Amino acid sequence: MPITEPTGSMVVDIGGGTTEVAVLSLGDVVYARSVRIGGDRMDEAIINYLRRNQNMLIGESTAERIKTSIGTARMPDDGRGATLMIRGRDLLNGIPKEIEISQAMIAEALSEPVQAICEAVMVALEATPPDLAADIVDRGVMLTGGGAMLGELDLALREQTGLSISLADQPMSCVALGTGKALEFEKQLRHVIDYDS
Repeated sequence: MPITEPTGSMVVDIGGGTTEVAVLSLGDVVYARSVRIGGDRMDEAIINYLRRNQNMLIGESTAERIKTSIGTARMPDDGRGATLMIRGRDLLNGIPKEIEISQAMIAEALSEPVQAICEAVMVALEATPPDLAADIVDRGVMLTGGGAMLGELDLALREQTGLSISLADQPMSCVALGTGKALEFEKQLRHVIDYDS
């Protein structure tokens, strides 16, 4: 009888409140870890950065717009990157003001949550059995969730881990789509599953 080789893969789901890192093999979860870092924490980091460095208060919707339009996980090659005009309240005199911010500023603002996500992936790799870790080296890591759409997050993770990092085709909805597939699979197996036990 042939020996079945392990087939492992890693999925990193970056949601609003948490990042879930899972190592999967043959349909089972071999390792799972959740860290309280997600898109909401990224928004908070942008708000705190602008308060601290620009004496400017912005709301959550403005932070989200900054993150989705010029947010990046890596420092731009030119040290500045794209720019965006934003409005907020000047904390020194309380009146509204408009300033220009750069991708470099946002990369700096997001460095802590991005590093926490990278560390969660590294911890998962260290906890993965060697045979499955070899599979992950071959197959890479799949990013899902809205937070995975942060600019150049895949490159930042690649630099930290040395692994191939891919963004799911529909990162915002792939968890829901996967849950639907799992329910379909459960219906197919209903005749062999004893729900009374």
